[in-house]
Amino acid sequence: MKSYILTGAPGCGKTSVLRQLELEGFGVVEEAATDIISLEQTLGNAEPWKSESFLEAVARLQKIRQLRASFEPVDIQFHDRSIVCTAALARYLGRPITTLLSQELERVRRNGIFQKPVFFLQNLGFITPTEARRISFEETLRFERIHEETYRDFGFEIVPIKPATLSERVAMIKDATHRFVTPI
Repeated sequence: MKSYILTGAPGCGKTSVLRQLELEGFGVVEEAATDIISLEQTLGNAEPWKSESFLEAVARLQKIRQLRASFEPVDIQFHDRSIVCTAALARYLGRPITTLLSQELERVRRNGIFQKPVFFLQNLGFITPTEARRISFEETLRFERIHEETYRDFGFEIVPIKPATLSERVAMIKDATHRFVTPI
């Protein structure tokens, strides 16, 4: 099985692309951070990303989902973000890389979990705030830069997916998966 990372800054259209890929029969592994945020907000924590335990909770859930997904009988699987995104989030928030985060980054690298090319959906030129996504467009651009730098620092190759229609973006990703074969 080939596991690819699909990522980008908040509000870039990732979820729509992933839903379409899923409908077309590809394996999809859900993002952890948004689910942790939603759960914590339901429990009364309005801004869980400010908690010291947030990055650890995201890293733990990502690991669980990645391991569970490794048993799926699919040829190609797309992960909605990865542990490298969590490292980028730590940089963005000005937080240190935690022990668990460091261990997960090393496990992913050592075991070649993901293909080297990473599909990076570029921003759409605007951001639509939600309860879990409280970020300005300017901050989205800053996070996007940090995000790309972090993936490059960890040895991944960025495959930019430019703003386009949903079907065009999905086609770009599907076409590219046929050209790549090198795991990281």
